[in-house]
Amino acid sequence: MLKKWLVGLALVTAGVILTACGSGQSSEDDSWTKVKDQKELTVATSGTLFPSSYYNDENKLVGYDVDVAKAVAKKLDLKINFKEYNVDGQVTAVNRGEADFAANDFGMTKERGKKFSLSSPIKHSFDSMIVRKSDDSGIHSLKDLKGKKAAGEPNTSYMKLAEKYGAKAVTYDNATNDQYLTDVANGRTDVILNDYYLQKMSIGALPDIPVKILEDVYFNANSTGFLFAKKNQALKAKIDDALTTLKKDGTLKKISNQYFGTDVSVKPKQEVTEKVSAE
Repeated sequence: MLKKWLVGLALVTAGVILTACGSGQSSEDDSWTKVKDQKELTVATSGTLFPSSYYNDENKLVGYDVDVAKAVAKKLDLKINFKEYNVDGQVTAVNRGEADFAANDFGMTKERGKKFSLSSPIKHSFDSMIVRKSDDSGIHSLKDLKGKKAAGEPNTSYMKLAEKYGAKAVTYDNATNDQYLTDVANGRTDVILNDYYLQKMSIGALPDIPVKILEDVYFNANSTGFLFAKKNQALKAKIDDALTTLKKDGTLKKISNQYFGTDVSVKPKQEVTEKVSAE
């Protein structure tokens, strides 16, 4: 009888182990240990989002998010390797463990927050719209998006918001800023919803394209950071510690001024109260 009971106990124990393994959960978070042992961070980014992640005239990958990620790696005495994807690809790479985190001006939507988490903020901003200079694309408020052609990558919060207000989505796969702006100017599209500072810098870098930011139509004060798989809290904590140090010693401010001409690592003075959701 004792022998049978021991066999039964062994089967139950095995069942518990199999169930735990099958769930994909581990009692120990070794995300930081793996990075430390490999002595390298693998970071997903786009290489096409000016001024967060793009190639300069010397064909070198640079940008605010890219340079902050490089500063973090240096602070932690790690090498850094960048892999380039569109937005969906970056999120997938983080989810699959092909990248330790994604650096590409990521905010957090309610849906994305179920599986992912953000680092402490590296940028504070708000949202705006790019329209044609000649006629404002016939847009004076978010309600005027109805029937307009909104440009952007598929499945982003900006495109979902535009569609919620009745715009027709015109999607691109990791396109460059000049293509986006030119298409608004020539009427292929009407509007681009995105981050104010990204739009300001894009327009400033391409002054010959007749587009502008729609004045005083600002919404959704927000912050962005690095995107992590929610299970990798040990790695996130280590990155957050490094970001805290970089903010205190002025490194984030220095990088921010280089790319934005202002310190986006702190909240803007401009008060933006309108909040809208794509959910």
